Amino acid sequence: MKDLEQFLAPYKQAVDELKIKLRGMRTQFDLDSSHSPIEFVTGRVKPIASILDKANQKGIPLDQLEEKIQDIAGLRIMCQFVEDIHLVVGLLRNRNDFKIIEERDYISHKKTSGYRSYHVVIQYPVQTIYGEKNILAEIQIRTLAMNFWATIEHSLNYKYKGDFPSDIQIRLKRAAEAAFRLDEEMSLIRGEIQEAQAYFTRNKELKQQEKNNKA
Repeated sequence: MKDLEQFLAPYKQAVDELKIKLRGMRTQFDLDSSHSPIEFVTGRVKPIASILDKANQKGIPLDQLEEKIQDIAGLRIMCQFVEDIHLVVGLLRNRNDFKIIEERDYISHKKTSGYRSYHVVIQYPVQTIYGEKNILAEIQIRTLAMNFWATIEHSLNYKYKGDFPSDIQIRLKRAAEAAFRLDEEMSLIRGEIQEAQAYFTRNKELKQQEKNNKA
């Protein structure tokens, strides 16, 4: 157990640090009173059982887990609009606290299942008492609609172990297209939505100021 904890420790540290940094990007947009392309950020370290299952499926030796499995540390950035995803990718490319080593665009080139998301694999330096350790982490950037579909598909994948009944497979593909059409419709009225959200925020701030002045 101690060996496993030592193995996962730098990944947990990376996830904690990256969540703070990525959430900090959203805070900067808020302070600037401009639209944030980041809705919220989550992160996790893959359970050791899942790591071993993946290694077994892909024929990865245990001494090559760090080099061959890219998503032991995983972050997810949620966006309101598809256009926001490309803005976030641009922001990540401009950072100098990690190195992007791979990008996979599953939005322009969706998977056959209907899955859509944008994946960025980074090399992130973790400072430990033994020195600097570079680890791999995967950042997934997707809209809320894409995430809803992916979460459901992931749950069903556990149930059917990837071997979906044909009717479920067909319905999942239809649902994926429906989710993407929703994103497209939201993009068409993006300006109106952002204006309404900005108005709501300003109103909320004014009411809070009035409340503070009366106190």
